[in-house]
Amino acid sequence: MNRKISVGMTVTIVILAMTVTFSITMLLAMRLFDHTVTSVKEKESMYNKVAEVDRYVRANDYYDIDETVLYDRLTAGYLLGTGDKYARYYTASAYTDLLNAQSGKLMGIGVELAIDQSGYAKVIKVYDESPAKEAGLQRGDYITTIDGADIKSLGSVEAVQNKLRGESGTSVNVGWLDSENAQHTADLTHSGFTANSVDSALVQGNVGYIKIWQFDNSTPSELDFALRSLTASGAQSFIFDLRDNGGGILDDAISCIELVAPEGVLAYAEDKAGNRTLLGSSTGDSVISQPTVCLVNENTASAAELFASSLRTLCGTRLVGSTTMGKGTIQSSPQRLSDGSAVVVTVAKLICGDGSCFDGTGLTVDVERPLTADEQVSYYDYPLDTDPQIQRAVSCAQQLTGVTTVGGVNDADIAADSAAPERWFGETTLTASGYAASLPVCGQTVSGTALRRALGLRSACFNIRYQDGSFLITTKGYGHGVGLSQWGAKALAEQGWTYEAILAHYFPGTQLCR
Repeated sequence: MNRKISVGMTVTIVILAMTVTFSITMLLAMRLFDHTVTSVKEKESMYNKVAEVDRYVRANDYYDIDETVLYDRLTAGYLLGTGDKYARYYTASAYTDLLNAQSGKLMGIGVELAIDQSGYAKVIKVYDESPAKEAGLQRGDYITTIDGADIKSLGSVEAVQNKLRGESGTSVNVGWLDSENAQHTADLTHSGFTANSVDSALVQGNVGYIKIWQFDNSTPSELDFALRSLTASGAQSFIFDLRDNGGGILDDAISCIELVAPEGVLAYAEDKAGNRTLLGSSTGDSVISQPTVCLVNENTASAAELFASSLRTLCGTRLVGSTTMGKGTIQSSPQRLSDGSAVVVTVAKLICGDGSCFDGTGLTVDVERPLTADEQVSYYDYPLDTDPQIQRAVSCAQQLTGVTTVGGVNDADIAADSAAPERWFGETTLTASGYAASLPVCGQTVSGTALRRALGLRSACFNIRYQDGSFLITTKGYGHGVGLSQWGAKALAEQGWTYEAILAHYFPGTQLCR
């Protein structure tokens, strides 16, 4: 059907449409103007306040002002005032150093460090073919001076590492104490070395142990190689040690998760408006099928937390250790400013594939195994076979496979005598202080401390009995079992007890000789 519309009607419709369009445009423009005016007024207020302080200081301050330092600290103070605890300001020189380090122009000496209660930098890892390795630095040594200056004033591992960096061919003088407190000094020449982010080993014969120091560009390939190599060597389960892993590059962490996880969504980025953007998903092409355990602590953060959370959700991975840091946010790449400086700000919240978020709370573990005060002191000195947290993780990993080795005894041995479980554990031999020295387990003698570690007991002062189809394990105390409670002695000392009285309390009948 054809319908004719008069010219007058057409003109009326056009005018009406133009009027509506104009009204909408004006409304949007007025709102934008109001917002802009408000923003300008806020900025004007901020600038006026800074200018007011600046006028007063310049008119009255005794000291000369270094303009560069002033502007740097103003910018740093602005970021601090935003409430973004992960925002960061790089001075022009610091940003240049960062870029040079990332490009390989600046290099360190080939060590991983930790600041302990001594205030000095403890060497926790030495890379092969590095200047540190060639100079004789070893794990457990303490770096005490850099170019003759005591390092205690530096305050952080990052500051120490920055002092150790230099261009290829330049030298830095390093002083250190070895395990026997002997002092060493050497000029270390900066040169290239391979800084791996993954270490691996086969422990207790059937558990693949993988330490991931951080997530960077090389981590996915290193992890892939470690998984395949350990599988070929007979690994029946895997432990991913993420303790002290502060994260790193998020995309590379997601690539690492894909190597292990079945098909599923891995992570989202959520902006301040609540909009989510998919960061990655797994296709299900996992290179392993073995059960897995993640070992975590209070310094496990960001991308490392995502790795642990994703594996727990998608693979049924058990988390062992202590609650993680709870850094579930995403930071921008450094935004370079006109003077060569740069800023980093938080741009989104990190959301796990299942919709959960660990920001501010951290990840609670499935098996708690915090370090005691004594163990914390020795944390960086433990080898793989005596580290108490690794041993607990090994026990969990083996339980998941159904083959649990405890001091040479495994589930196969126990199963052979399953008809008589009351005979699995024999009579315990005790130390003079009442702790378990050893006991028979399925016909083999196991030390009390080994069984304590394997079962995650609070102390080696325990007894085991079979009752109503179950084993009842009773422990007493918490600690090493040498007869003196450190915390008890501390409490007595605070009450005014002398050391003679404290020792007599814990070791009655003994005589002190001078």
